Amino acid sequence: MALTGKLTKRLVENLGAGRHGDGNGLYLVVDPSGARRWIVRVVVKGQKNKNGGSLRTDFGLGGADLVPLNQARERALEYRRMAKQGLNPRYNAAREIPTFEEVAKQVHIERLPTWKNAKHGAQWINTLRDHAFPKIGRMPVDSIGQPEVLMCLSPIWTEKHETARRLSQRIKVVLDVAKSRGFRSGENPVTAIKDAGFLAKVKAKPKHHEAMRWQDVPAFFADLKSRKAMSARALMFACLSAARTGEVLGMKWQEIDVATCVWTCPAERMKTGADHRVPLTDEMLAIIEPLRALRSDYVFEGQKRHAPLSNMSMLMLLRRMQVENVTVHGFRSTFRDWAAEAAGAPREVAAMSLAHKVGSDVERAYARSDLLDRRRTLMEQWSLYVSGQGETKLGG
Repeated sequence: MALTGKLTKRLVENLGAGRHGDGNGLYLVVDPSGARRWIVRVVVKGQKNKNGGSLRTDFGLGGADLVPLNQARERALEYRRMAKQGLNPRYNAAREIPTFEEVAKQVHIERLPTWKNAKHGAQWINTLRDHAFPKIGRMPVDSIGQPEVLMCLSPIWTEKHETARRLSQRIKVVLDVAKSRGFRSGENPVTAIKDAGFLAKVKAKPKHHEAMRWQDVPAFFADLKSRKAMSARALMFACLSAARTGEVLGMKWQEIDVATCVWTCPAERMKTGADHRVPLTDEMLAIIEPLRALRSDYVFEGQKRHAPLSNMSMLMLLRRMQVENVTVHGFRSTFRDWAAEAAGAPREVAAMSLAHKVGSDVERAYARSDLLDRRRTLMEQWSLYVSGQGETKLGG
């Protein structure tokens, strides 16, 4: 006969944050992040707490995505029976050890709110799905040691080293979480492998986005200026602002302060995780101001109303223009080369214009200014050069 209670499958899936009772000491706990887990509260017969009162204890029964309602009720009943017999479930319950894949998916759900965007969250679990789950996904998480971890890392360690490095970090996180929940003991095998130097040292080759020579930019910009497509407007702005693709395409009108001629890109769209102020030049304003007439939420609206251009729109425009071996991101390198070779700009001014971190943590703690005025001068000079309205003055 099935056990019953106050909760239903639909309620388990949809209840908001808080502790929701099913009856007989079983609770569904919903965290603000949306993670859902079961706990059971029991009083162990004949045992006292440190204050001399009855020993009342909460025990975790697992995540609600892994443990269905009926199973949670059965486990809760088992714990209550032990407690009535004077047995502490902490030491007497027969625990079911979850698989590596089960723990990994639970960690992914619980950490979703901490990632900058959904793409990063998807990348985290996809790396494990592609390279770990096929080999160790179905193994109990307490049986994974160094040989099992090496089985995942070795095949891709040299050919896809960056992927392997991230994979090792993510496997380590999953095993650390499993240990914190009592499913494992001892040293993390990922740490042991690293300390022992089992895997060969791989010197990563830096990958650079292909960039246009700064001397060729004015002619390219003139060609762009003759085009009416929204992608051309966006690419012109990206070139002048030296901003990243996602920063430009996600730009909203509310981020622009016309009075001070500043665009503030919010932290959630910045690689650094901090707000970034971009000085707007006359040439930049000439590109975006006519677009206000569209009354869109986004400055560079795509095919759908109140939605931005596609991430591929500017790159596809480059291909249609038959501009080969150049990426949109590469224009940031173009600006950096111009700033160093032609403008003679100080390193920190050029770096901050690209929203790069400058100096050590200590240096940044004391350097509170984002050098907006000095960056404005540099960006104005860049705009004049790119648009063919003036020549770069060395040491400017």
